[in-house]
Amino acid sequence: MPTSPDSVDCCAELFQLDAEQRAAVAHGAAGQDAPALLLIAGAGSGKTTTLAARVARLVLDGADPQRIMLLSFSRRAAQELQRRVAAALHRALRLPATQPGPALPWAGTFHSVGARLLREYARSIGLPADFSVLDRGDAEDLMGLQRQALGLGDRQLRFPLKSTCLAIHSRCVNSGDALRDVLRAQFPWCAVHEAELRLLFQSYTTEKLRQHLLDFDDLLLWWSQLMAEPIMAARVGSRFDHVLVDEYQDTNRLQAGIVRALRPHGSGVTAVGDDAQSIYGFRAADVRNILDFPAQYTPPAKVLGLTRNYRSNQPILDAANALMAQAAESYAKRLWTTRGGGERPWLVSVVDEAAQAAWVADQVLEQRERGMALRHQAVLFRAAQHSAPLELELTRRHIPFVKFGGLRFLDTAHVRDLLSLLRWAANPRHRLAAFRVAQLVAGVGPAHARRLQQALQVAADPVQALREFTPPAASRANWAQLLQLWLRLHAQPAWPAPMDLACAWLEAELPRLHDDAAARAADLRQLAHIARSYGSAERFLTELTLEPPELGSDLAGPAARDDDYLILSTMHSAKGQEWKAVYLLNAVDGCVPSDLACDDARQLDEERRLLYVAMTRAREHLEVIVPQRFHVTQQAAYGSRHLHALPSRFLEPELRALMQEVQPGHADEPACSDAAGEGHEAIDLASRVAARWD
Repeated sequence: MPTSPDSVDCCAELFQLDAEQRAAVAHGAAGQDAPALLLIAGAGSGKTTTLAARVARLVLDGADPQRIMLLSFSRRAAQELQRRVAAALHRALRLPATQPGPALPWAGTFHSVGARLLREYARSIGLPADFSVLDRGDAEDLMGLQRQALGLGDRQLRFPLKSTCLAIHSRCVNSGDALRDVLRAQFPWCAVHEAELRLLFQSYTTEKLRQHLLDFDDLLLWWSQLMAEPIMAARVGSRFDHVLVDEYQDTNRLQAGIVRALRPHGSGVTAVGDDAQSIYGFRAADVRNILDFPAQYTPPAKVLGLTRNYRSNQPILDAANALMAQAAESYAKRLWTTRGGGERPWLVSVVDEAAQAAWVADQVLEQRERGMALRHQAVLFRAAQHSAPLELELTRRHIPFVKFGGLRFLDTAHVRDLLSLLRWAANPRHRLAAFRVAQLVAGVGPAHARRLQQALQVAADPVQALREFTPPAASRANWAQLLQLWLRLHAQPAWPAPMDLACAWLEAELPRLHDDAAARAADLRQLAHIARSYGSAERFLTELTLEPPELGSDLAGPAARDDDYLILSTMHSAKGQEWKAVYLLNAVDGCVPSDLACDDARQLDEERRLLYVAMTRAREHLEVIVPQRFHVTQQAAYGSRHLHALPSRFLEPELRALMQEVQPGHADEPACSDAAGEGHEAIDLASRVAARWD
């Protein structure tokens, strides 16, 4: 590849780089012995463009594309980088139209590149060259087979399901932490099974090797072990002059160690990322990797920043900057833009979750009438279940939506189980519901559930057939409890008593059916609270049933039926996306930040970064919504009641001063007192409920 003396100028023109981007592309242009580069790329600052331009500059300066390793976290990102580099080089080198630009054969995800290297060096490290890679489902099944072979599921004390066992195993591998520490910090309910889990993981590892199998985590683990051998590390590292890593803030300890081992002195290493967007600690990503990156090399890595934002207006950026100014440790940066104007973000105070759902639906429709398509608007939330009241409100108003990050609330297994129980009690001939509910009883499997289906189908009196049904001997006591419950529900007690009875029964079964029983129980209580706004079981079940299933959680449904649809997403799933308008739900302590993180300083820092990511998804309009109270039922001693919520601790005075505080229906006025807000909302809700049944 010929050397281009004007490579930096050429790339600056091809990619239309600003001054900060140009400096990042030019680093090391004068020679190959320049120190490692850490590029702190703020949200919306053109990170991908800059990284692609840097790779193109390296090639124009004579770097062999075969000796460039480009690592990313998704195949799509790697392909996009390759496409941009090839297109730019095609133009810069003035290649014929029929000749493609230079390819980057070592561009890919950590896992895909690792798999290729392991194939090449397999025999040198005792790994069968014909190994197969297990996908997540196959890995769970293999873990399940070993779990069954060891008899771990046959004990009186509940043992974690295969999916949980694999999650624990994955966390240990990717974090490098000891099993005991992982259990204590991440899976405390499984700590009592430490010895059995250790035995299970040994069996799982042995069986993989016996069958010539590697799972996804093994691709990193074996690559890391390969690079831990000095001779092998030197052999692999000598093949690459440049190693560039995208989204470095998302690396775990294994990945960061691999990068260091490839280029121990730092020359030729470029890491691109943003410590303020490190939000995947639950996947074992370690923010220390990017914070400590400069000091791990001698000489220290050069740190450059990208701070010009090409996405949001300045008032939104000012609020985001103020939020991150609270962080205890971070790379100092202030996002700015040349875009003029823009309104301040809204801080909206509402009475409760029902008022929040109504407010968001109102705002979404109002923005749509002003010309902003639904698909250019997004509602973001900390956890998937936080959108449940909004999903039902959108359904009532026939507002199509898609949801990313977790199943749609009504599609989760435990909610479907509950609705099936109510539907079967209302309609004894509902064989599909009967088939589903029967299998919730301990000891009743698909075969006996099908026998029940057949009995209901042929019986003149399905209620009598149910009374006469003979369950397996081991499940007779449990079946008797379900039968007693079913008969009480079928007698149609006043609503919402059927919902309360059904929830109580199913909640008692959840610990046996699911490892995350507590979270699912909270979902059931939330659905029970929502159900109270309906006059009868018939109305409740009918409205949920009439919702077209296509308006659910994947893009294909609404895209096929509607030309427009609202985006619902968890904050984690929203990373890398942007919308004109963004609505953030439940900005209260316990939700943002999560109640699971409030007592851990490190997790609390990540929760702050997560809110920062969510805020910087908005281009023109941002609303942060604070419900003043939540309906709770888990305090058995006090029964069902409302608890007042505290605004998120991240909404400090310096941040609030940069926001416009509004109340529902009066966006241009200051927020009113709790009493006034409740009075207004009660009238508004009553009118909507009355109108809904006209």
